[in-house]
Order: sequence, then C-alpha cells, then structure tokens
Amino acid sequence: MEKYERLERNLVHKGILFDYYQDKIKVPNGNIATWDFIGHKGAAAVVAVNAEGKLLMVRQYRNALDRETLEIPAGGLEGEPTDVAAARELEEETGYKAGKLEFLISIYTTVAFCNEKIDIYLATDLIPSKQHLDEDEFINVEVYDIEELAQMIYEGKIQDGKTVSALMAYKNKYCR
Repeated sequence: MEKYERLERNLVHKGILFDYYQDKIKVPNGNIATWDFIGHKGAAAVVAVNAEGKLLMVRQYRNALDRETLEIPAGGLEGEPTDVAAARELEEETGYKAGKLEFLISIYTTVAFCNEKIDIYLATDLIPSKQHLDEDEFINVEVYDIEELAQMIYEGKIQDGKTVSALMAYKNKYCR
C-alpha cells in the first residue's frame, strides 16, 4: 500500500458527542489533501431478546433524518467500558435490565471520515425495570421477531447501519 502521511490535524469544533477536525494529508503522489475528520468518543448498542424470542426495538425521532427511526437501543460512552454502556442504554431506553449480556459484533459506522466504533451486545434473560429517558428523549419500545425485522431491512424500512449490522449478525449467529 502506498504511504499516506498526516501533516496536521486542526480542531475546528469541539462538540459533546464528537470533535470536528480538518487534516492535511500528504498522499502517495506527493500532493497535499485536506480531509475532514470526525473524532467520536465511541458508543455501545444492544440486541435485546425477551423470553419469547422477540427483539425489543426503540422508535425515536432522529433530527439528522427529520423522521422517526426503528433501532436497537444504543448510546454514547460516558467513560465506562462498552458492556456497561450497553447495559445502561438498554435500561434507560427500554426499561429492561440484561440478566445476561454477551458481545456480538463491533462496527465502525462511517470509515470515510469518522472513527466512531460501536460495540454491540446481545442481552437475554431480561428483567423488567424502568425507563430513564432524558428530558428531550421520547422513545417508544416495540417488539418484533427477527424475521419481521429482516423483512423491514430488505424493504428499506430499517436503514440505520448499527441496527442492520446487529440484526443480521444476530440472525446469522443465533437463528439458523
């Protein structure tokens, strides 16, 4: 592989979830390119499966798309390990605790310009608890079987990358 060399990384904006930078990169032919870079603090997500084998999904408004989406529970890291964050997000968003939590898959969401990594876990043996939503968070919990969710992916009704990746990994590993 040809050599790339980062010459500079300049912070343009420091945000709550991520920081925005502009990088100066020396590319293999010697030219200098300016590339945007989003430095993300990381996230965790969870595929939650109840005793009946149904999956808990969350429906919420997403400003970037100006519409509601159906997703697996997920959220940013708050300085804790990703398994702890996944368990926290599960309870906050769905009102259930995980009796058992196991690692499923890791993904990088947008490798062209962002280093966001999401570790995704499988939660089973769910224990009813209570939702703990932020003041600006309005989440409805819905329950589906994996075949319904796979069909929604194929129909373009579920397009969120972490959710598609997680559901397909779960289906491939546990639903044969």
